Amino acid sequence: MNYKSILIMVFICSMTFQLQAQKYFSKTGDISFSSETPLEDIEANSHTASTVFDLESGKIQWAVLIKSFEFEKALMQEHFNENYMESTTYPKAKFSGTIENPEILDLSKDGIITVNINGELSIHGKTNNIITKAIFSIKDGKVTGNSQLKLAVADYGIEIPSVVRDNIAKEITIKIKAQYEVLN
Repeated sequence: MNYKSILIMVFICSMTFQLQAQKYFSKTGDISFSSETPLEDIEANSHTASTVFDLESGKIQWAVLIKSFEFEKALMQEHFNENYMESTTYPKAKFSGTIENPEILDLSKDGIITVNINGELSIHGKTNNIITKAIFSIKDGKVTGNSQLKLAVADYGIEIPSVVRDNIAKEITIKIKAQYEVLN
């Protein structure tokens, strides 16, 4: 083998390794949740969730600080952190899972790809298995991920005082969105 052939092989091997180990991340993921009842609708948003996924393995993770959720009313935010979520004791919500069939995520061309994701969601010191769908949109090399799921508040040991029980839904809707960047 000559010198040029060796350089070409090294280049091809290094490119293959980079493609296989490609990870995507965001530190500005959006997570919102809503509770809708006949008496009151409640919504909160965080724009500081962190997420990363590995294109080769399909591993995906999310984390958000509970105190980062913002409400329309300051009093709701205070009650959420102190009375329901106990955010000093349980400061984060985390998800760790796997994208089924990650090989269908061809991020080199524009399109919309729906995948199944399963993993474990930890909130308020409780962990439960979650299966959900996610939609990845690829446009001009930019990757955006979206998902939505419903959770029963009781599954995470969150107690709602009887005085406001009719104001808070037993099941809340969570929406997740992130614009991913390549992690170098």
